[in-house]
Amino acid sequence: MTEEELLKKIGQRIKDLRKEKGVSQIELAVELNYEKSNMSRLESGRVNPRIFTLYKVAQALQVDLEEIIRLD
Repeated sequence: MTEEELLKKIGQRIKDLRKEKGVSQIELAVELNYEKSNMSRLESGRVNPRIFTLYKVAQALQVDLEEIIRLD
């Protein structure tokens, strides 16, 4: 798996979890104190997030960090 593929999978996972929780991209961005454009880039896999960023996303979505990085 390439880095690009991995980032896209993680981004898609965040998007899927966010939608499962019924949270809009804007709502999640506000919760994390991020710009909506940054959330969009994260979900599309165009950025390589730090582990702390993924941790904060997991907390905001009320899931374990493992749920964010699960790739199956």
